[in-house]
Amino acid sequence: MLQSIVIKNLALIGDAELHFGEGLNVLSGETGAGKSIIVDAIMLLLGAKYDKSLLRFGEARGFVEGVFDVTPSAEETLAEMGLDAESEVIVTRRFFDNGKNEIRVNGRVVTASMLRRLTERLVDIYGQHEYISVANIAEQGRLFDYYVRHNIGDMLKKIEEKVAVLQNIDKQLSQIGTSDDRERLIDILKFQIEEIENANVKEGEEDELTAKRKVIASAEKINSALSAAINKLSEDEINAVGLADEAGVLLGSISHIGEQYGALSDRIRSASAELSDIADSIRDELDKDFDEADLDKIEERLDVLKRIRKKYGDFERMTEFYKESNERLYNLVNSDKLFTKFSAEKEAVLDEIYELSVALSNTRRKLAKGFEKEIEKHLGELGMGSVRFEIEFAPLPTRENCENSVTTKGMDKLEYYFSPNRGQPLQPMTKIISGGEMSRFMLALKVVNGEKDEMPTMIFDEIDVGISGNTGRAVAQKLQQIAKNHQVLCVTHLAQIAAMASKQFFIEKDVVNEQTFTHVTELDRDGMIKEIARLSGVGVSSQAESAAAELKKWCDDYKQSLIS
Repeated sequence: MLQSIVIKNLALIGDAELHFGEGLNVLSGETGAGKSIIVDAIMLLLGAKYDKSLLRFGEARGFVEGVFDVTPSAEETLAEMGLDAESEVIVTRRFFDNGKNEIRVNGRVVTASMLRRLTERLVDIYGQHEYISVANIAEQGRLFDYYVRHNIGDMLKKIEEKVAVLQNIDKQLSQIGTSDDRERLIDILKFQIEEIENANVKEGEEDELTAKRKVIASAEKINSALSAAINKLSEDEINAVGLADEAGVLLGSISHIGEQYGALSDRIRSASAELSDIADSIRDELDKDFDEADLDKIEERLDVLKRIRKKYGDFERMTEFYKESNERLYNLVNSDKLFTKFSAEKEAVLDEIYELSVALSNTRRKLAKGFEKEIEKHLGELGMGSVRFEIEFAPLPTRENCENSVTTKGMDKLEYYFSPNRGQPLQPMTKIISGGEMSRFMLALKVVNGEKDEMPTMIFDEIDVGISGNTGRAVAQKLQQIAKNHQVLCVTHLAQIAAMASKQFFIEKDVVNEQTFTHVTELDRDGMIKEIARLSGVGVSSQAESAAAELKKWCDDYKQSLIS
């Protein structure tokens, strides 16, 4: 769950720190006080894009920081991103007046996409843009599949595996191509293979020839140095070998006086022998003939090697290209036989995918009835007793025409249909549903899926749009049902929802030294009752507070009934 959030210089907030608890956490306050700023801060922690207009006017920098409990799925994501999994996930988002921002998770810098990938395992947020997402037909299918996931998971996995096989076969068939394409590719591949074979490149050959070219190009300088060296060692009138021999004789003449002189004489004689051997090696080097013709041959060979490397890459990549080209040439030359083989394999895989997709569709259609009834039940409890809700499935394609309908999710095309009033026909939900109806629909959907949902924290922003009275109390009950197994954060204007809170935060705005600030206060029970009274809209009085206290007690009793 989201343990806490610290906010510095975000919009009208100078400094704020909120510590959330389990169950239902409510944010309330007067319109324009800045409740949405708290949601903006949380969105930044979840990876939303930073806009410098969010920075408090006149400030150069700010930050938000959130502390989350770690979940098993979050641990897996942290490991995949190369981050250490600790008992807490600390997300820090620093932002600046130049529009730049920095994101850290447990002290390590990450990208916004990495942050979103992690926090989607920790928080689910429902606001106006999430309602809009249900207008996407694919999203409607995803939400229904989540409801039935334990019944269809194995089938989906098998379909995904078969689709991967189908994609590989299609890749093989595309490489075969048409008859004209094949002939052209065969000519190209034969030329490339022959060019690599004729080049006969050896590993490390280019480096070896480059070094040899350097030696030949410096032949005059090398010979001069070798000649001077051999003269100094053994051929000048006074040379190193002769001097060493003389020194050895001199020390040998006094070896009878002390053993150390004999040892030194032996060492000098060994050195003299080594110098003589070095001199012979230098003579061998001098005897080598540096032919200018060899240099021309090396240059020609290096030109060949460079041309091959430019076309096919280094030795390793060229070797891999050569291998792949031979395999592809074989496939093209034998294309008719392979085309028949791959086409038969494709039809067999399509048979399997179609069979699995039909079974998947039958399961979905059967389970859809339960989903529809649950949604209608919860909508009825939310004051929409006349609603009819159905999932409309398009007819499946025939086996002969199924190829273009293949997906990893099967071949179903479904859409939510909705009728808010008795006697009205069912129509596509997104075309006729109002904002208030959508709020309640999303809440019903979340209650239905929430019992199976492993998401630790859920945030509802403006879930109470367009509702009041008894419906508001029903919404509060639904939120509490979700809060029984999840941490829930809810921004609200409704007294009924506020009364259900386990923790409540009051957001207010005031002016200090001609500057406007938003402040957040965690309310005690007395403060909660006063705020419930204010939200009731009947003014602050002893009677209003008495009614608020009664509503709070009713909510406490309702929460207790869910436990017992």
